[in-house]
Amino acid sequence: MNIKNLQIIQIVISIALMLAILLQNRGAGLSGIFGGGGNIYRAKRGLEKKLFTLTIVLGALFFLVSLAVVLLYKG
Repeated sequence: MNIKNLQIIQIVISIALMLAILLQNRGAGLSGIFGGGGNIYRAKRGLEKKLFTLTIVLGALFFLVSLAVVLLYKG
Protein backbone atom coordinates (compact mmCIF):
# COMPACT_ATOMS: atom_id res chain seq x y z
CA MET A 1 0.00 0.00 0.00
CA ASN A 2 1.21 3.47 -0.88
CA ILE A 3 2.28 5.77 1.98
CA LYS A 4 0.05 8.56 0.64
CA ASN A 5 -3.00 6.28 0.89
CA LEU A 6 -2.09 5.39 4.46
CA GLN A 7 -1.75 9.05 5.35
CA ILE A 8 -5.20 9.80 3.91
CA ILE A 9 -6.65 6.87 5.89
CA GLN A 10 -4.89 8.21 8.99
CA ILE A 11 -6.49 11.64 8.54
CA VAL A 12 -9.95 10.14 8.04
CA ILE A 13 -9.58 7.96 11.14
CA SER A 14 -8.33 10.91 13.20
CA ILE A 15 -11.34 13.04 12.22
CA ALA A 16 -13.72 10.16 13.03
CA LEU A 17 -11.94 9.64 16.38
CA MET A 18 -12.29 13.33 17.27
CA LEU A 19 -15.99 13.24 16.43
CA ALA A 20 -16.54 10.08 18.48
CA ILE A 21 -14.82 11.66 21.48
CA LEU A 22 -16.75 14.92 21.17
CA LEU A 23 -20.09 13.12 20.85
CA GLN A 24 -19.66 11.31 24.14
CA ASN A 25 -21.82 12.87 26.81
CA ARG A 26 -20.11 13.32 30.15
CA GLY A 27 -22.96 15.34 31.66
CA ALA A 28 -20.63 17.07 34.12
CA GLY A 29 -21.18 20.67 33.13
CA LEU A 30 -20.39 23.27 35.79
CA SER A 31 -21.67 21.09 38.63
CA GLY A 32 -18.46 19.03 38.46
CA ILE A 33 -16.37 22.12 39.20
CA PHE A 34 -18.17 22.78 42.49
CA GLY A 35 -18.39 19.12 43.54
CA GLY A 36 -22.09 18.64 42.87
CA GLY A 37 -23.90 15.66 41.41
CA GLY A 38 -22.85 13.07 38.89
CA ASN A 39 -21.01 10.90 41.39
CA ILE A 40 -23.27 7.88 41.05
CA TYR A 41 -22.35 4.77 39.09
CA ARG A 42 -24.09 4.56 35.73
CA ALA A 43 -23.85 1.73 33.22
CA LYS A 44 -23.30 2.58 29.57
CA ARG A 45 -26.29 1.60 27.45
CA GLY A 46 -27.42 1.89 23.87
CA LEU A 47 -25.78 4.55 21.76
CA GLU A 48 -23.42 5.58 24.57
CA LYS A 49 -21.98 2.06 24.74
CA LYS A 50 -21.61 1.85 20.95
CA LEU A 51 -19.84 5.22 20.87
CA PHE A 52 -17.50 4.08 23.64
CA THR A 53 -16.66 0.89 21.72
CA LEU A 54 -16.24 2.84 18.48
CA THR A 55 -13.80 5.21 20.21
CA ILE A 56 -11.67 2.27 21.36
CA VAL A 57 -11.69 0.67 17.90
CA LEU A 58 -10.84 3.95 16.17
CA GLY A 59 -8.02 4.59 18.64
CA ALA A 60 -6.54 1.15 17.96
CA LEU A 61 -6.89 1.62 14.19
CA PHE A 62 -5.24 5.03 14.40
CA PHE A 63 -2.33 3.54 16.33
CA LEU A 64 -1.87 0.71 13.81
CA VAL A 65 -2.05 2.99 10.78
CA SER A 66 0.37 5.43 12.40
CA LEU A 67 2.78 2.60 13.10
CA ALA A 68 2.49 1.41 9.49
CA VAL A 69 3.20 4.93 8.21
CA VAL A 70 6.31 5.19 10.38
CA LEU A 71 7.57 1.77 9.35
CA LEU A 72 6.99 2.42 5.65
CA TYR A 73 8.57 5.86 5.84
CA LYS A 74 11.73 4.45 7.42
CA GLY A 75 11.93 1.56 4.98
